[in-house]
Amino acid sequence: METATVESTGPARTGRRSRRRTAGTWCARVLLAGVGVVVGCRAADTDAVTPVPQLLAFLPWLLAPAAFALLLALLVRWRTGLVWGVLVLAALTWFTEPYGGAGQPTGAPLAGFRVLTSNVEFGRGTASLVPAIRRAHPDVVFVEECEYRCSALLERAFGGTDGSYPYRRAVDGAGSDGSVILSRFPLTAAPGVPGTMGMPGAVADVHGHRVRLQLAHPMPPLPGQLSVWRRELGRLRAYAAAGGDAPTILAGDFNASQDHAAFRRILATGLRDGARLADEARTPSWPARTAPLAGAQIDHVLLSRDFSARSAHFLALTDTDHRALVLDVTLHRHT
Repeated sequence: METATVESTGPARTGRRSRRRTAGTWCARVLLAGVGVVVGCRAADTDAVTPVPQLLAFLPWLLAPAAFALLLALLVRWRTGLVWGVLVLAALTWFTEPYGGAGQPTGAPLAGFRVLTSNVEFGRGTASLVPAIRRAHPDVVFVEECEYRCSALLERAFGGTDGSYPYRRAVDGAGSDGSVILSRFPLTAAPGVPGTMGMPGAVADVHGHRVRLQLAHPMPPLPGQLSVWRRELGRLRAYAAAGGDAPTILAGDFNASQDHAAFRRILATGLRDGARLADEARTPSWPARTAPLAGAQIDHVLLSRDFSARSAHFLALTDTDHRALVLDVTLHRHT
């Protein structure tokens, strides 16, 4: 009987090892295929279709499943998977490097000021934004999803001829449709970029220098609405391209990261990401409530080439799923 037991357990152990190898290989293959499709779309400069745009927002965090797949391939001795995993990890590492130039303008400095942008999530975060503004003392404030009550609260706190921000441009709306630009500098009305949600525009007189201001808040890349997301990011790109050499600030919640081709096309017009200039690229700004450390940077302040950025800070606010971004900028003489 002892001999029979040995003979029966030998094949059983071999079968279990074979099943484990098959399961490990299958799992590694699925993970590498999924991550590989997203990386391939990034390399091909396309946002493709759902779920690729949604996953592209979190591209750096795909290193975790890719590394796990590589470990599985090593454990089950799947040579093809080892090569595949190394290639996927190498591509991910390459693409996690910040996109866009970081060079500074060479012209003489003309004016320095501070910019703040914040998505207050249907106005819920307004109560925490007000003291944040008082602490940070920004000169220009962009507020997305600022519905009627948010707009009224900001007006009471900062508006009027004697207020901290006597100048404003707004698109009034309920829910996510409303948006506001507040400014210490005089503002001239300018056409905003049309979109599903409000995106007001203005021209600021910054110590005698005209600066184009445009709030950004395109639709998010929701399944079934990718065409709207692409179209509205395309309109923001057209606005950026139409500026020529005029100093321009395009700020807000872009619902896009540097890994989205539609966002990179905006940067290709000559704008640069202020957080990138201030060495804060890829600092997560959303979702601040559920994944503050593993989110995506979709809130940006984009600057034309006559601007430099000295520092960037992301602020945690209560009752909103976005972190606010504060950026110190300097306008330089055009050369």
